Amino acid sequence: MFTTARLKLTGWYLVIIMFISLFFSVIIFQMVSLEIERFAFRQRIRVEGPFFQNTFFAPDLELINETKKRFLLILGFINGGILVISGGLAYYLAGKTLKPIRDMVDEQNRFISDSSHELRTPLATLKTTLEVNLRDPKLTLKNAKKLVKESITEVNQLQSLSDELLQLAQYQKPNSHPQLEKTSLDQIVLDVVRKLTPLAKSKNITIQNRVKDINVIANKYALADLLTILIDNAIKYSSPGKKIIITAVKHDHSVEFSVIDHGIGIDRHDLPHLFDRFYRADTARSKDNTSGYGLGLSIAKKIVDNHHASIEVKSRLGRGSTFSVKLQSAGSK
Repeated sequence: MFTTARLKLTGWYLVIIMFISLFFSVIIFQMVSLEIERFAFRQRIRVEGPFFQNTFFAPDLELINETKKRFLLILGFINGGILVISGGLAYYLAGKTLKPIRDMVDEQNRFISDSSHELRTPLATLKTTLEVNLRDPKLTLKNAKKLVKESITEVNQLQSLSDELLQLAQYQKPNSHPQLEKTSLDQIVLDVVRKLTPLAKSKNITIQNRVKDINVIANKYALADLLTILIDNAIKYSSPGKKIIITAVKHDHSVEFSVIDHGIGIDRHDLPHLFDRFYRADTARSKDNTSGYGLGLSIAKKIVDNHHASIEVKSRLGRGSTFSVKLQSAGSK
């Protein structure tokens, strides 16, 4: 598709370039032809002297036509060179022009493919389970209630997946850059910690908030989503009885906040792929039956990119992980 579009765009570039080139070539040829005729006439007067200056002289048409043909041939070579050179440049520029569109379409296709795969698997499982139990003549009311309960759990997980997909799609939009303003980091951390504390308590995990009086340049809603993802991720992969620490350090023109957990950690081979869509590290799957589809950190990366910020991960297996985000500072309160 893009090869055809690139060739068509190259063709249009060439049409425009050659139209301009030929247009000016015609003008130049007309001007030079007039100059050739004028020069031939004046040269003949100069050769035959002033004695014949009142006599009408017919121009040497053979010489003039020969000169015009030579000049026309030169213009032809020049336009041929322009055609060849501009053809290569037009093909290159067409590729550069279409590259952002191609990247966006490829990303969209990958997103659709990944999403459909992640949705199809649980739906197929749910459908098969329901069909098998529906055909079972010995299905009891107790088993039916259990089946409905399990189905509701699956539906809730699918709803969570669809919500995350919509959230990721929102942050992936080309014009999704949020309005950045002076934002109280400590207040947002406080709100997010308050919201996630019940979840942490259910796993006997303690959250320590050490962020004090710091402002950043950010979108408060996107920043809240980012903190929610990082803290929720830390809770998921922390063992009962562990603690999660949230810190913030102010530098000259930036603020670096970190979410530190003492959970299962991440293998160094998984770190380069951690922010890939639908990626989940093997350690997370094998050591802990943790729900999720691997979209959270991908969303977090998009939020960080939209803030022109940076995110860094340090982790050791069995020791825990530290996610650090560096944002632009907004000064003191």
